[in-house]
Amino acid sequence: MSADFNETRVPTTDWQAYRGVLSRRVFAFLIDYAIIALLWVPAAVVVFFLGILTLGLGFFLYPALFTIVALFYFGFTMGGPSQASAGMNAMGLMLARTDGRPIDFLTAVVHLVLFWIGNVVLTPFIVLVGLFTDRGRLLHDLLLGTVVVRRDRY
Repeated sequence: MSADFNETRVPTTDWQAYRGVLSRRVFAFLIDYAIIALLWVPAAVVVFFLGILTLGLGFFLYPALFTIVALFYFGFTMGGPSQASAGMNAMGLMLARTDGRPIDFLTAVVHLVLFWIGNVVLTPFIVLVGLFTDRGRLLHDLLLGTVVVRRDRY
């Protein structure tokens, strides 16, 4: 896939493009959150110095820091040219819209927020939704009109 964001590519109907996607998504999730945990450390150092410079006001960012790092991480990776986070790239997956338009920063962030809300409401049943939907789509995929496909079959 090229980096041209004007390109329209509708996800394939080939069933092999969706085979094994759910299990790969679980491993991609684990890889991504390990990366976010590593990115949180330098962000915490920056917030520490920001807290000193702002006479303590910057320290109020600490409770939301992991969330902020995750939002930027997924927004820039899934909303970028590869349409996948580092974990998804490692597992050979990518996110696509069913209407063929590329994923942008805002769509990637909303995808993540809906995933978190779905986990709060449906845990541990969020993955079970994928067993009963077409193409292994989860609830937040259905709401946004996205699908996760294997990169080699797309």
